[in-house]
Amino acid sequence: MPEGDTVWHTAAMLRQHLAGRTLTRCDVRVPRFATVDLTGEVVDDVVSRGKHLFIRAGRASIHSHLKMEGSWRVGERPVRVDHRARIVLEANGIRAVGVDLGVLEILERDRDGEAVAHLGPDLLGSDWDPARAAANLTARPDRPIGEALLDQRVLAGIGNVYCNEICFVSGHLPTAPVGAVTDPRRLVSRARDMLWTNRFRWNRCTTGDTRHGKQLWVYGRAGQPCRRCGTRIRHDGGGERVTYWCPSCQR
Repeated sequence: MPEGDTVWHTAAMLRQHLAGRTLTRCDVRVPRFATVDLTGEVVDDVVSRGKHLFIRAGRASIHSHLKMEGSWRVGERPVRVDHRARIVLEANGIRAVGVDLGVLEILERDRDGEAVAHLGPDLLGSDWDPARAAANLTARPDRPIGEALLDQRVLAGIGNVYCNEICFVSGHLPTAPVGAVTDPRRLVSRARDMLWTNRFRWNRCTTGDTRHGKQLWVYGRAGQPCRRCGTRIRHDGGGERVTYWCPSCQR
């Protein structure tokens, strides 16, 4: 499930393979932008902003959002291209394929920031500001903590996995009001630490134990014993997002 750390890692991977190279193929498979051809342009940079990713080449910026199922695959040819591909880029023997992308659009490079202007401080970005993030979080004290953490306008990069894990380590139920958090700056700083620690790996870990099946506190562990107290982890799949919590450790 792509979250801010996954997108940051993806951008780093694309930047390593494409930055400074001239595009020899640009096949956009989204009807609105199908006529756009950036062949001959040099990829200057690849950057992430929250869950958004930008590949900047010439005067254009390829903006993508992975949503729930999307990914970028990159490497020396052949990298597989099938019906799920939304864009194919090639440069000097390197192929990058955007698969099942939730959003793909070609923007004017000098205006691509408008696509992410609504976002709060990026947990992995140069604009990270814990004071501003804490102020955004507490702006609506009656709002459920889980809902606020998932709102990218509050702070950018948290998805459902981190939301559940942050609520656990803070000792709060995801449904508890934001006003119950006594130290919001500490909470957002711990969220940032989680993403920062995982930015170079695909399989995220929040427990400090990277062994298979040991990486997460509560997410995906319904019915299993809490790693702290042994109480069975509960879950609720009735809403838009599945929620996991320990009824003993989280009040």
